[in-house]
Amino acid sequence: MAYYDLPKAERTAMAQRMEEEIAGEVAAGRAALLLRYAADEDTYVRKNVYLALGRLYAREPAKVLKTIAEMFVSAEPKVRQTAVNAAGEIGRKDFGPVRDVMDAGLKDAHHIVRNAVIGSVKKMGEKNPVPVLAWAQTYLTHPDKEIRREICHGIELRGRTHPQDVLPLLQALEMDTTARVRNTLVHVIGQIAYKKGCLETVTAHLKGWKNKQLVKEALDEIVSVHERYAQFAAKTQAEALEYITKHFD
Repeated sequence: MAYYDLPKAERTAMAQRMEEEIAGEVAAGRAALLLRYAADEDTYVRKNVYLALGRLYAREPAKVLKTIAEMFVSAEPKVRQTAVNAAGEIGRKDFGPVRDVMDAGLKDAHHIVRNAVIGSVKKMGEKNPVPVLAWAQTYLTHPDKEIRREICHGIELRGRTHPQDVLPLLQALEMDTTARVRNTLVHVIGQIAYKKGCLETVTAHLKGWKNKQLVKEALDEIVSVHERYAQFAAKTQAEALEYITKHFD
């Protein structure tokens, strides 16, 4: 039975039991149950593992980091994915000790591990932006187009509330000729422009970009996002279009 097929009380009891078992194993330098849970087919079982390790870090930082390092050398992609997600929980407050995990995760052969880095960058960048964005910036000129795309996607969440923090980083990609990178860049610009005050910040910055064709595509995406996310957007689509028309030729 899947985790969310269980009644709420049973889910709570299961999560508590898992956390106690994981804490016991980490303290004793073992990982048999933890590795089994970290490889589970149920994404919510794996989530319990990385959340438990994230909380345990406050009490056992060295042992938790050692456990994550051991998980990351597993041949099972789901275990490596869980290791990255656990590192992401830690990086929301303390990025330095998990930087190496993020570096390795970006280059992992399996997409679920690389996707875990994207998700981790999103949550870390939202809560701990200074070191995370500084790290992300180093990868925006990486020769691997997938790494550039993944980092572009990863910094999106911080940009939704603080577009001024990510726009200078995104501008590093404005001349990128790879379609997947360019499409992700346009998507992210649209995503960081629809909340209160964000359209003004984004459009002001775009006026300084040199790739005018990309800017046009980004502005079209911004207008489209204001329609698709109408219930969440600070402006209507018509208001967004009027603002853009007023400030761009």
